[in-house]
Amino acid sequence: MAENSKIEWTDHTFNPWTGCTAVSPACDHCYAEGWAKRSGHVQWGAHAQRRRTTPATWGKPIQWNRAAKEEGVRRKVFCASLADVFDNHKSIQPQWRQELWELIRTTPHLDWLLLTKRPQNIARYLPDSWGDGWDNVWLGTTVENQTEAERRVPVLLNTPARIRFLSCEPLLGPVDLSLGLGCTCDDDERCFGTCDYYRAGGSPNRLDWVICGGESGPGARPMHRDWARSLRDQCEAADVAFHFKQWGDWLAGPGFACPDDLPTDGWHHFDPECSSKRVGKKKAGRLLDGQEWNQVPTT
Repeated sequence: MAENSKIEWTDHTFNPWTGCTAVSPACDHCYAEGWAKRSGHVQWGAHAQRRRTTPATWGKPIQWNRAAKEEGVRRKVFCASLADVFDNHKSIQPQWRQELWELIRTTPHLDWLLLTKRPQNIARYLPDSWGDGWDNVWLGTTVENQTEAERRVPVLLNTPARIRFLSCEPLLGPVDLSLGLGCTCDDDERCFGTCDYYRAGGSPNRLDWVICGGESGPGARPMHRDWARSLRDQCEAADVAFHFKQWGDWLAGPGFACPDDLPTDGWHHFDPECSSKRVGKKKAGRLLDGQEWNQVPTT
């Protein structure tokens, strides 16, 4: 839990505790819940106790910080891949949070990525010394569709932070981030970040990074290629870093024609211009329009 992460946008993952509860459509096929059921390590859901991880796990970030300092290279730590740091479950003891913030404070050569589906709880659990944000903490929220974008992004933008980011994975529908990127145009004049608001320097309360990806694993839902393209284009127009993590189990493309005379298993027809074929995560890869997108914020 985990020395070197397989997640493309981070170097390490750290879990101060494990366990969570589904709160939105992105949670429907949660890999962490699947892991919990297979491993028997922790129960899942609103009535299950969260479990603190071992002292050995808590010691890992100290080692990573020492190595990062010696190498002169900052490392990113995703916290928490098997939980939610801002979960308000009653079994999460205040001391756990205090010790997590102390661990973050004492590892200044690591950039801590705190991703939540509960941004409404962030302010409640920030340390007293937070101020305008700690230099080594990036705050993020999950946005899988337009409903969650409009619900979660404004809360994130109203929270002081050095870096703010979104994880649009699994991306389950088109998302207009004009609101999240700070655009003040009317709804019928969505400019996707090209208006004078940005040309004049933008807002201090804006997004810095968008991660996009399709779903993988059992029950994975397909992602239309134009949903990913739209996020990329919005980020490029607003000078926001964009990272395309993966297609997931489904690969969408104009060359796919969902066959009328075959069973539809393994195919999904979006529209006349786009069908998806289930080919598996490895084969689907992570190229969007023929290239990798690995941008990260400038800190």
